[in-house]
Amino acid sequence: MFSSNSVNYSQINEDLQITIPGGPPTAFVIIPEYITVHLGRPDEIAENVTLPFIDYIKNVASSELYPTWSENALRANIHAIVSVALNRYILQWYRARGYEFDITNLTQLDQAFVKDRGIYGNIDRIVNEIFDDYVIRDGQVIPLFTTFCDGKITMCDGLYQWGTVDLAEQGFSPMEILKYYYGENISLVENAPVGGVGLTYPGEPLMPGDSSIIILRQQLGLNRIAMNFPAIPEIIPADGYYGESTENTVKEFQKVFNLLVTGIIDKATFYKIRQIYVAVSKLSELAVTGSIYEQIIEISRRAYLQGDIRPGIDMLQYALNVLSSYYNTIPSVAYTGIFDEQTRAAVIEFQKTMRLPITGIADHDTLNLLIRTALGIFKTLPPQEVYLPYLRFPGKDFRKGDGIERAGVLVMQEMLSYISLVIPTIPPITIDGVFGEETERAVIAFQQMFGLEPTGIVDEATWNELLRVYRQQRYGELQPTL
Repeated sequence: MFSSNSVNYSQINEDLQITIPGGPPTAFVIIPEYITVHLGRPDEIAENVTLPFIDYIKNVASSELYPTWSENALRANIHAIVSVALNRYILQWYRARGYEFDITNLTQLDQAFVKDRGIYGNIDRIVNEIFDDYVIRDGQVIPLFTTFCDGKITMCDGLYQWGTVDLAEQGFSPMEILKYYYGENISLVENAPVGGVGLTYPGEPLMPGDSSIIILRQQLGLNRIAMNFPAIPEIIPADGYYGESTENTVKEFQKVFNLLVTGIIDKATFYKIRQIYVAVSKLSELAVTGSIYEQIIEISRRAYLQGDIRPGIDMLQYALNVLSSYYNTIPSVAYTGIFDEQTRAAVIEFQKTMRLPITGIADHDTLNLLIRTALGIFKTLPPQEVYLPYLRFPGKDFRKGDGIERAGVLVMQEMLSYISLVIPTIPPITIDGVFGEETERAVIAFQQMFGLEPTGIVDEATWNELLRVYRQQRYGELQPTL
């Protein structure tokens, strides 16, 4: 980057920064999946090249830097390169002026880009790790326009590239190098979201034995890619569990796309899967997201995975807590309504205790045995000794014929059974986890008493009223309204 125009551009961009008073940023920009580079001056007729943002950063870094430089010098410079590109992209610096590109390849204005050039191996590796990190001025949101120049032939009011080599040799860290040139009042935003919500690297590698919705998304993406690349085997089953089939497919994917072959989805593999999926699908980002989302919904109807927030998670957590009182191997969990790591750990311990496949997924077999085991405990306890927490309506009505496979039937029966103790006009029921005629009569009686349509079906309105009356009678939260 050349010095003469860079200083002015930097100042203009500083003036356009969004300021958040008092400290670190409270928002993030989204790293674009693609960026368009103009191969010439802005007003010059020249080719526009659109390529993945990560590949653009690799190209610029390989064009601006020397691979023989130390790791810390390279990292500091790459942070600056990313920040310049993001600043231009987020502020729509050129597009706001009527141009159909995001940045130029001129060092006088932006930073070097050489079409079709080779990429150095160590630069490729570093960019894979930090392309979604960028520099900000403290209290601001927009990436800083991190002016830089070589520091030998050209000088600027910013980072000297050759100077970073000297500082790194003196033991300066990448952040210390950046602060040396840009001041102490800067910070590094790390692991910014890429290409949209839910499509961002989770922060830690995905590996065999893991299970989550994120893994399910990766499996579905890899299976779509496998349709175009026969060397990559299909993952069977794609169910959110990182098993041997997933590991083998990941290894083949890494071989095909020249990544380090580990069988683990690290950041580089994660974003390469995303990039190739979009390319082979030939869909817009929104359409691609919708396609995978629909598959996830269909598959997850049969199970709960880490990352799930659907109604019913709090019932799963309640059942786990009930069992934790009787099995010292099963830990208790917080009622968050989110299938978090703590919940997954409890599911795994339940599966170990009951000698089920250890996946961390609350699939049909796990849920069925969990509910039946909890039912066995409830049958030994009178309603007065059962304490139900606040449990949301599970999202689907309950009616006669529903069986033990639905945990909500058991919870609903517990609420009705306790209410019948204090309101004698509601008939008592047997707690068996089955929505039979006896339960239906009690539901109708409850609905009639509390002004609901007497359908015998427990919809959301009936569930919420059951919960209100139960908590009112059980815990004295409110005065009874009979």
